[in-house]
Amino acid sequence: MAVATGPESVTWQEVFGHPEAYPEQADGIETAIATARNNGFAVVEGACGTGKTMLALTAGIDLVRDPDSDYERVFVLTSVKQQLRQFEADLRTINENLPNEWNPVSGLTLVGKADVCPYSRQRCGGIDDSTVYDRCEALRDRTRGLVGDGGRTSAEALAKDAREQQTGLLNTGSATAGPSYLETAGEPTPYPKSMPEYENVEYCPFYANFLADLPDDGDPIEAVPFEFDDKGLITTDDLVSLAAGAGSCPHSVMGALLPHVEVVVGNYYHAFDPTTVGTFTGALVDDSTFVICDEAHMLEPRVRDLVSVGVGDRTLRDAESEFTRVIQPVEFDDAGKSTADAELVRGELQEADVTLRELKETRDFVRDLREELDRRVTAHLDSEYTGWRADLTELADEEIPLRDPESPGVDALTEWADENGYDEWTWVRAEATGSAVARILDSVEEDDKRRAAPAAGRALSTWAYADHEKHFREIDLERTWDEMEPPESWRRAYNARLSVHNCVPGEAIAERLGDFGGGVLMSATLEPIDVFRRVTGLDALADDGRPIAERTFGLGFPESNRASFAVDVPKFTHSNRGPPGEENETRLAYTDAAAEVCQRSPGNVLVGMPNYAEAEWMAGVLEARTDKPVLLDEASDDGATEELKRDFFGGDGKVLVTSLRGTLTEGVDYSGDKLSAAVVCGVPLINTSSPRTRAVKTAYDREFGSGFETALTVPAVRKARQAIGRVIRGTDEVGVRVFVDARYARDSWNGVRDYLPEQECEEFRPVSPDMLGFGLDQFWSTIE
Repeated sequence: MAVATGPESVTWQEVFGHPEAYPEQADGIETAIATARNNGFAVVEGACGTGKTMLALTAGIDLVRDPDSDYERVFVLTSVKQQLRQFEADLRTINENLPNEWNPVSGLTLVGKADVCPYSRQRCGGIDDSTVYDRCEALRDRTRGLVGDGGRTSAEALAKDAREQQTGLLNTGSATAGPSYLETAGEPTPYPKSMPEYENVEYCPFYANFLADLPDDGDPIEAVPFEFDDKGLITTDDLVSLAAGAGSCPHSVMGALLPHVEVVVGNYYHAFDPTTVGTFTGALVDDSTFVICDEAHMLEPRVRDLVSVGVGDRTLRDAESEFTRVIQPVEFDDAGKSTADAELVRGELQEADVTLRELKETRDFVRDLREELDRRVTAHLDSEYTGWRADLTELADEEIPLRDPESPGVDALTEWADENGYDEWTWVRAEATGSAVARILDSVEEDDKRRAAPAAGRALSTWAYADHEKHFREIDLERTWDEMEPPESWRRAYNARLSVHNCVPGEAIAERLGDFGGGVLMSATLEPIDVFRRVTGLDALADDGRPIAERTFGLGFPESNRASFAVDVPKFTHSNRGPPGEENETRLAYTDAAAEVCQRSPGNVLVGMPNYAEAEWMAGVLEARTDKPVLLDEASDDGATEELKRDFFGGDGKVLVTSLRGTLTEGVDYSGDKLSAAVVCGVPLINTSSPRTRAVKTAYDREFGSGFETALTVPAVRKARQAIGRVIRGTDEVGVRVFVDARYARDSWNGVRDYLPEQECEEFRPVSPDMLGFGLDQFWSTIE
């Protein structure tokens, strides 16, 4: 439990990191505190720049520091790196302004093993980003094997041996070899750069040292080699420097610290991914935790992905091989060809309560499943791509539904299995047999491979357990390239994945939120909140007696600093606009509107399109319609995106064209003069013809009675509002916000004005295309 040091009575004003809160912030803080005291949740929509991060942290820390409260920690969940950094910055601000008699609020940001493993960070010991997870688990297993019951040595001895290897290297007297110790995060460690061995067995000295410091019966916090209560926020580099510098494993130390620091900042998967919670963050998921769900408009799609499961063809292939390697020693032994591993396999199977017959049945099932998968993929490609074998590079990602997406029922693969003698028990039992195979192979094969059988077994078991109304099963074809596969095989171009998609994740969200004591769910775009409450399961929590409080805070900054337009032009639907490049009145209207904003607005302009293909088209047209340099955002990695942002922010005004479903329209800070205008073209609905989308819509129809609205329209409008919200983020900022599409401008059967908050409806004045330029000139003349 975190120890709160300070006065006996706590007020949130003493926690708040600034001299004074906005009135909306004060209301939000007090609402969040009062609701959480009754084990409830505050749902807060606040426009960009209204201080939601400080609001939520203040409420949570106030409760943690209050001696009359049962809350011990704040757990922040966000899906955007920019926002993660904002929570870190606001926590520092809080600590800088706490009363002098208070200890700083302790905090920690969760990161992956690749970020904290000393060997991975320095690319030595045979470990890098691509190998760190497999190597780490294998090295930990070997280290525990060396020091566990019946082990050959002790953890203390292993750590000492590694130190002595280092000392021996330093004492060679070589003047040219340079330092041989491993250094990371600016701190030397006690160990060499190469992985040490004990009797020809590699082990991790950092993990050995952590094990050596663990008490026999006590809290792992006692193995943390530094005091943390007075350090405030412990950054990743701080953690690595302090832990590795003392010779201990930073990742293990991070796990030990989790239940004890007052603020933990993580990602949604740290709370909603069953595997992560089960193996790492479970100590945070209880009623002594105040949870903050940031960017909560993404809660539903993020959790849908996390609670959906699947298994790839390559994983099934590797699992089949693993089953065979375990089965063969016993078969050889039964045939009179004795092997050393046969008795070990029999013993492990008996301990796991798994029979050899069950292993063989699972192996045969996986083999036949792959053959059926091959048949179905081949048939699909034959029907969709004539002559596809001649040029595999032309194939695109595909979905192969296993039932009618709009008619819930048993899927075709389950029916195939039944017809071929594989009943539900075969699917379910795969989890136990897969786990047994992994344990046996880990005992007899000294390698660093992550076993495929457990993952395959869990996915196959879920396939049997999940219902057919709220879950949708299909084959997902993901573009890859594998030169080891035959040139004419689809496996050369694709990895096929058997997927069970959870179409309605609200139950999973509500169940997990219910594990926490209370908290805040917040975003700049939650409206309509009644829809948000339904699809995230908050209404179900309210039915169980957990109070839900709602607050919506619009832009409190001077209205004179912004102009907002909804341009009444033909709807940017596929039937109206045609394919990119086609010349028609609809496309001309959109390029005219975007060009008007780019030409008549000083500084940087952001143009958001429904998808990347349309963004590429718009960028090409604007290059000839504006004097400003035009930058195009394409689907790319983080490095390319960061470089694009630097280009956009540097120098004179530019135009950045991107997809409204990309990363540059959410969470990115365009504060100050980084952005003077944002243009949103169309309503960014996802592909409504996709089998998965149709299945989600159907499931929402059955669950909520309004599938198209709740599953498609509302999330699309939130995406558009996120992009528009990039412009005005502070009291002194000025800019223009433009929605271009009749659906924003007028009420109609598929209009979206009803999904805008009242303040936005009032501010986004419908204008005709010919009046947009006049309105822009009028606004900028008053500013200049």
